[in-house]
Amino acid sequence: MFNRLINETSPYLLQHAHNPVDWYPWGEEALQRAKIENKPILISIGYSACHWCHVMEKESFEKEEVAAVMNKHFINIKIDREERPDLDHIYMDAVQVMTGSGGWPLNVFLTPDAKPFYGGTYFPPQKAYNRASWTDVLYEVTTAFKERQSEVVAQAEGLTAHLLKSNTFGEPATTAVFTKANTDLIFQNLMQAADKTAGGFGRAPKFPQTFSIQYMLRYFHFFKNEDALQQACLSLDKMIYGGIYDQVGGGFARYATDNEWLVPHFEKMLYDNALLIITLSEAYQLTHHKRYAEAIRQTMEFIQREMMSAEAGFYSALDADSEGEEGKFYVWDKKEVEVVLEADAGVFCSYYNITENGNWEGKNILHVPVEPEIFLQHFKGEEEVLMATLDTCRKKLLLHRSKRIRPLLDDKMLLGWNALMNTACSKAYAATGEEDYRQLAIRNMQFVVDNFSAGNQSFYHTCKNGTAKFNAFLDDYAFLIQALIHLQEITGDAGWLQRATKLTEYVIAGFSDTDAGFFFFTHSSQSDVILRKKEIYDSAIPSGNSIMAGNLLYLSHVLDNNEWKEKASLMVGTLLGLITRYPTSFGGWASQLLMMTTGLKEIVITGEKFNEILFDILHIFIPARILQSSSVPNENFPLLKGKQYFDPFLIYLCENYACKPPVNSLSLFTQLLNKQ
Repeated sequence: MFNRLINETSPYLLQHAHNPVDWYPWGEEALQRAKIENKPILISIGYSACHWCHVMEKESFEKEEVAAVMNKHFINIKIDREERPDLDHIYMDAVQVMTGSGGWPLNVFLTPDAKPFYGGTYFPPQKAYNRASWTDVLYEVTTAFKERQSEVVAQAEGLTAHLLKSNTFGEPATTAVFTKANTDLIFQNLMQAADKTAGGFGRAPKFPQTFSIQYMLRYFHFFKNEDALQQACLSLDKMIYGGIYDQVGGGFARYATDNEWLVPHFEKMLYDNALLIITLSEAYQLTHHKRYAEAIRQTMEFIQREMMSAEAGFYSALDADSEGEEGKFYVWDKKEVEVVLEADAGVFCSYYNITENGNWEGKNILHVPVEPEIFLQHFKGEEEVLMATLDTCRKKLLLHRSKRIRPLLDDKMLLGWNALMNTACSKAYAATGEEDYRQLAIRNMQFVVDNFSAGNQSFYHTCKNGTAKFNAFLDDYAFLIQALIHLQEITGDAGWLQRATKLTEYVIAGFSDTDAGFFFFTHSSQSDVILRKKEIYDSAIPSGNSIMAGNLLYLSHVLDNNEWKEKASLMVGTLLGLITRYPTSFGGWASQLLMMTTGLKEIVITGEKFNEILFDILHIFIPARILQSSSVPNENFPLLKGKQYFDPFLIYLCENYACKPPVNSLSLFTQLLNKQ
């Protein structure tokens, strides 16, 4: 037995293809049937790595008696939030307005016109946790729609109008003034939210909040505030040593359920790991701490081993569950470790605090409770010997773990997340000089262009097994433009920059809200949503608007395009009050504000052998800068015009197109930098 989801490509939708519920995918067939039969629509939104989505499926959607009620009274639509983030944004906002909270699974009841009137998240099979049972909800909604339909429709119209009204963010700034006082206030508000003992920001559940960490690193760079650097490094260190980091296989889980980063929610998302690699790369450039380089290496190995196709496309996620248990794939029994590691088990168990009783449900989540430097004081041996032993042990355990039943892999590929990972490859190369990372960035970008392109600068959002679908969203284009900019920097290939420019023109033409100055999440040609949202919050991933502000700022310098520079400034200026007051929700914007306050340095490398010095320049932590390289004269970009090309290379340091005399060595360049 199967339903209409059997023809979908999303692993999440395919998980529900054998439910007795008569699920539809989102589309015209289901929406038209609802209108013809005058039935309410039930949309249920989740994603493949969502633990409570699996729970509700087993408790309710797999039950014949529950499915019978759903099939009789509703048009039932399943949505993968990662395939259709536009729908998820709209209906999540609706539920948050109605209930004050949100999450997944997201279950929302709509009128036949697809306007929301009731909803919630997880509903248990019997009344519990102060939640009504799922069947009670179904019957109550059915009764309300049949007996008070005009009232329900009026409520839906009012809620939709409220969502549309809340989609504005005040009047656009006519002028934007960025001062150091703004950046100081952001720092102070971040420190108020900072956990100064365990790192991170806020209380459990604790998410990585990479944007806040990045801001602290950059704020230290510009203003030498030691507290900023300390909090950034504390946060990264505690994550790297905690259970949120896979000590055996590398890579980070989505978040920790406790304040100390010990117990993760075990799902692994591509975007989290990409953003953490980006942040670790900047931390390594700034501090040169070996632990950051090691975390970059291990996480890149994890991505290539478990989340990458042979063609260099990146998969979306790994589930938290295996064999029906959360975390089972990742946790360890001490006896099992002793059998695998034999004579080395003692030091390994001591280093990772592995005990007979375990630290989580009788098992051990590997973590490093004592910093390596302190552990070494009690270890009879050299640091190199200890680290080599631990590395050998991890490889043995990784091999042993590979024989377990693996968590489900969500093998669909998303344009935006691939672009974020592409940027991570570029940043990892800039930090470490590992050539494989640069080559991977090139291969992945070619994969993206070959498999996601829809022609005429347009792209698709998702791709699986060679089939691409759904028009790309603002996030996709913003992250792709950002990735192309970074790829140009690490290769010196101006072709990537030209493509970034064309895509930016496409975004401005198709996504702009000319009244408010921001960008809509969906393209103007998309017609299957009840409203076009503008997303500005930097949540698990940065908002497409904050990334586009950075893209516009960068490209405005590259192209000497004052209109784009003004647009970026006005976007940030309009949100200035929100950014400074609530930086944990506007972390991406905060970094854009910081760059606009400090100004951008323009670095140009010319000469046939510019590659001989390129990595040395990339490796320096210069967060607010433009970098272009060329082996031959290039009059297409203002920064390259009129530059000399001497063997082997020349380095120009400029600001607002005013350049210092070129130099031909790294030491002379760093001297110029230090004088700024």
